[in-house]
Amino acid sequence: MSSRPGPRPTGPGPAAPVRVLLCDDHAVVRAGLLALLGSEPDFEVVGEAGGGDEAVAMAAKLGPDVVLMDLQLGEGTDGVEATRLISGSGVRVLVLTTYDTDADITRAIEAGATGYLLKAERPEELFAAIRAAAEGRTALSAPVADRVMERMRRPRPTLTERERDILGQLARGLGNREIARALFISEATVKTHLGRIYDKLGVDTRAGAVSVAKEQRLLT
Repeated sequence: MSSRPGPRPTGPGPAAPVRVLLCDDHAVVRAGLLALLGSEPDFEVVGEAGGGDEAVAMAAKLGPDVVLMDLQLGEGTDGVEATRLISGSGVRVLVLTTYDTDADITRAIEAGATGYLLKAERPEELFAAIRAAAEGRTALSAPVADRVMERMRRPRPTLTERERDILGQLARGLGNREIARALFISEATVKTHLGRIYDKLGVDTRAGAVSVAKEQRLLT
């Protein structure tokens, strides 16, 4: 039998507290969040996870309303993949991180995150975001919302045929040497094209390039 609780009570009478699971690989950060959320009577921290694998297991066991998820979790399953696995089970995931690059935001939202918050936010903003996430409403930090809107207004980047070829090989998971062999070019040429692709897509990682390319339908 699933341990996930039913719908949160609505209507007259006191509402059930929002059940929160914390996931951050820094114990000091978890302790700070635990103390912060403990100051609000409508929050109940039901567990703490130090990594993605632990968070996935605990979410399945405890059935929280919201998981506060960091993105960078050291070894094992990262925050994006953990978000994908947890949100797929119906649990709301609110990303709480220091990273606000286009690639990080895109990957997290694609993975099913209900919201994306920065750790620099004021406690009141965090509380409001958790409550919104528990109700299934999107919660974004102002800088994140600005980046999302900017991207939506930005015209699609124009890639050359060779850049599209390399991006396609990248999406298949090939490394630079394998891409060079597949396209009959040198590794140096692959690196040059990758740099141009990163600049055009506004990313700095291979995963980010693939994520943005999929989002903007640049892969054929």
